[in-house]
Amino acid sequence: ARGRVRSRDLESIVKEVENLAANGYKEVVLTGIHVASYGKDIKETDIKLLDVIKQINDIEGIERIRLSSVEPILFTDEFVNEVSKMEKVCPHYHLSLQSGCDETLKRMNRRYTAKEYEAAVNLLRETLPDVSISTDVIVGFPGETEEEFNETYEYLKRIHLTKTHVFKYSPRKGTKAADMPNQLDGTVKDERSKALIELNDINEHAFTEKFIGRVMDVLIEKEIKDKPDYYEGYTRNYIKVIVHCMS
Repeated sequence: ARGRVRSRDLESIVKEVENLAANGYKEVVLTGIHVASYGKDIKETDIKLLDVIKQINDIEGIERIRLSSVEPILFTDEFVNEVSKMEKVCPHYHLSLQSGCDETLKRMNRRYTAKEYEAAVNLLRETLPDVSISTDVIVGFPGETEEEFNETYEYLKRIHLTKTHVFKYSPRKGTKAADMPNQLDGTVKDERSKALIELNDINEHAFTEKFIGRVMDVLIEKEIKDKPDYYEGYTRNYIKVIVHCMS
C-alpha cells in the first residue's frame, strides 16, 4: 500500500522549515516511511538525507534537528562524522531493532544483523559521548523460541540502550507473518513483554542517572496542568525534565 520510495523536493522542505522558524518553532523532526532512503528515487542528483540535514542546520531560528525512526545501516562513518559537526543535530537517535536474534530478524525480513546494529550503536557512542539511543522491539513474532527470546534479552542487557519500546506481535491479515507457522500464545507474549519492560526500566534509569549534577540545555514544551510554575521539556539527548520557575 505504501508504493515506491518518494522523496520530497529539497527546496520545499527548506521552505517549510524556514516558515516554521519564522513562526517561532525551535525544533524540527525529519520523518517519513523510510527516512534513510531519502534521495534514492531522484536519479539526476546524488542528494541524500545528509544534504537535507545540512541545509536545515543553516536555517536561522531552528535550534534542534531530530530524525524519526531509522535503520542502523544509515550510520556510516561519513554520516556520523558529518552530523557530529552540526550543533543543531541532537545526540538522540531512534534505531529500529525489533529483535536481538539474527534468526528472528531473518524471519522479519530485516536487512541488518544484530552485530551490524551493535556496530552502529558503538560508532554513535564513540563519536557522540552523551548520545541517547532508543529502539523498538517486538516479542512473540511467529517462531520465536525461548532461546531466541533469551538471546534478545541478553543482547539488550549487554548494549543497554537508553529506552526500549516493547510491542507484542499481533497478526495482521494479508501479511506474510500472519500465515507463518508457530504463532505464539498470548500468555507467552505477555511474559516476554513484561521481562523486557522491566529491563528497560533499569537501563533507562542508569542512563539518566549519569546526568545528575550536570547543567543541561532544556527546551520547554509545555506548562504542566494543575501545577502552577512547573514546566516540562527535554534535553538535547531527550531526557524529560520538569522545571520549577519561581515567580
